[in-house]
Amino acid sequence: MLFIIFYRKILRCNVSKCNKSLIVPTISDIILMAMKNKKMALLFSVLSAGSMMFAQDDLINKLKNNQSQNANFKFTTVKDLGATSVKNQGSSGTCWSYSGNSFLESEMQRMGKKPVDLAEIFTARNSYHDKAKLYVLNNGAINWGDGGELHDVINMYKKYGAVPQDAYTGLKDGQTLNNFKEMQDKLKPVLDSLVQASQKGKLTDNWMASVDAILDDYLGKVPANFTYEGKSYTPKTFAKEVVGINPEDYVELSSYKDYPYYQKFVVPIPDNWSHDSDWNVPMKDMTAIIDNAINKGYSIGWATDVSEPYFSYKNGVAYVPDVDLNQITPEVKKELFTEPKKDKAISEDMRQAALNNLSTTDDHGMHIVGLAKDQSGKEYYMVKNSWGVTNDFEGYLYVTKPYVEYKSTAILVHKNAIPKSILKQLKPTKNIGL
Repeated sequence: MLFIIFYRKILRCNVSKCNKSLIVPTISDIILMAMKNKKMALLFSVLSAGSMMFAQDDLINKLKNNQSQNANFKFTTVKDLGATSVKNQGSSGTCWSYSGNSFLESEMQRMGKKPVDLAEIFTARNSYHDKAKLYVLNNGAINWGDGGELHDVINMYKKYGAVPQDAYTGLKDGQTLNNFKEMQDKLKPVLDSLVQASQKGKLTDNWMASVDAILDDYLGKVPANFTYEGKSYTPKTFAKEVVGINPEDYVELSSYKDYPYYQKFVVPIPDNWSHDSDWNVPMKDMTAIIDNAINKGYSIGWATDVSEPYFSYKNGVAYVPDVDLNQITPEVKKELFTEPKKDKAISEDMRQAALNNLSTTDDHGMHIVGLAKDQSGKEYYMVKNSWGVTNDFEGYLYVTKPYVEYKSTAILVHKNAIPKSILKQLKPTKNIGL
């Protein structure tokens, strides 16, 4: 973000010297402009690195050594809320869309509806359209990349509707998994060139067409109409008549001690590109909400940090070991996942310190779908991931409550999943933050 702020200052300083004549860039003009200006292209590449360095493949590779070859965890299900099949987001940073749409599918099940395999890339495609517009309008001063937040799924559902996977896969002919690298390599320079062009004059009224052309080329055009089980729908009518959820019923919450509790605030994380506000609750309330939701049959969308040595995707376990977390040696790490071990007690100060020093980062979105116990009797949340059926528990993980307390960045729940004692304290006053 420091590079973006610096870039904005450069642009603002030069605006008064710019020619204010009408700028009408075509896609070719925009790309050529970026290629010719080597200094600007270099700066663009630096800006791109900030949002792309936590790409999905890099994250998975970072975690591959967090495992034991002799892991001995045996779990007994306490409560299984049910979920649709585990998906694979491929080489795309769309965990937020996969987890959010999995959450909507479980909501359909909870409501007694036949669940639909919802098109995650339909959600992502619409989000990228809206994000691109804000990126240019904000002179490039928002985070750009594949990432997003759970509230983006609700916002896109409310604005654009939903479609089944068969109606919009987002895959080119021959593709079986998402890979957004080439698309992003073309899209980012176009956006940055539009920002640059806007400093010299007025953009055309249809400048977003250049963005949509790239999205359509790589992901496909969004269907205006499609057929599902013999009936014709638009995305909006499908959302209303088939999915049938009310987007106003869903609440996103977080826990930051630095902000007033029981009020809304703009969560200061890069992928919150829309600057949406979450309800802020104490750390213990966040897990109390999750517990109450599971007890009442509601699943939970979960945004969290997974880039920790005590998160093992391969072994399907995450907890906070009761050791010095700043001194996890190779010898200690080797023993982390051999069998159940004691968790460290988490305080609000400890949680907030990790958020402030950025050791807690907003890496990943998943879906909490139940509760289990290990052979020692310790409880874990059952978590559905979107990296395929590729670990010890067929794409699921078991995560302790202290890990959720320490490393969560947000949760998404139905409003009726929140305990009444907490719900009555949420005060609809002015937002805190930006």
